[in-house]
Parts: sequence; C-alpha cells; structure tokens
Amino acid sequence: MPDDTAPPLGGILETALYVGDMDRARRFYEGVMGLVPMVEDARLVAYPVGASVLLLFRRGSTLEPVTLPGGVVPPHDGSGPLHMAFAIAAETLDAWIARLAAHDVAVESRVAWPKGGTSLYFRDPDGHALELATPGLWRNY
Repeated sequence: MPDDTAPPLGGILETALYVGDMDRARRFYEGVMGLVPMVEDARLVAYPVGASVLLLFRRGSTLEPVTLPGGVVPPHDGSGPLHMAFAIAAETLDAWIARLAAHDVAVESRVAWPKGGTSLYFRDPDGHALELATPGLWRNY
C-alpha cells in the first residue's frame, strides 16, 4: 500500500488579486496599506507582506503563459470580489481603525472571534474583501 502522507507545507507564499486599474490599486495598497513594491512591471506589482507576497495583477494580463529564462508560468486570472486577510498585532487594531478612517475607507464589519481575535473587514477599490485579523482567529493564529 503506498504512503499517502503529504510532505509538510511551509506556508502560503503568494496571494494574488486581480485589479482593473493598476494605478488606483497601487494608490490604495501603497498609500492606505503602507506596502512598498519589490517588483513591478506592466502587468503586476509584488509587495512583501511578512513572509508572504501579495501580487496585484492587472486583470486579463495573465491569460497567456509567460516564458522566463527558468521556465514557463502558466496562465491564470480571477474575477469578482476575492478575499484575503492581513495578520496584525492586537495592539495595532485601534491604529488601523484610525488609519482606515483617515483614508475614508469604510469598515464594513467587525467580528469578535470565540478564540479572542478580532477581524475588521473593508474593501479595496476593486471590491475585494480585505480583512485585518488579530491573533485568536484560527487554531494556528
């Protein structure tokens, strides 16, 4: 009988969102969220976020394979409002609430989780549901 135990995963390395207007998206993610790009070209911007990377792709720009010196990146794309969460320290929650308000970003919902974490939900300019989450949300966070 073959061993069906999967090798361990080290985490989520990249998360991708697809945006209609890259300049508008960059103003939000850099101006409101405070992210600094590490890679950018006509179709994508990559931001380091902790040990992960947030990729913003211009919607429709990744429908063809991309050939790189080391291989081929398969096509991908997404549409509609997607969701992602940023991990934040509990002591920064009030500062984030104030920052979002200062940038006229409405908090759509606030959730107090049974394990003690708190989540704030809001939208980016493309309608993606973003979340700021403090520890106590999941068993592993």
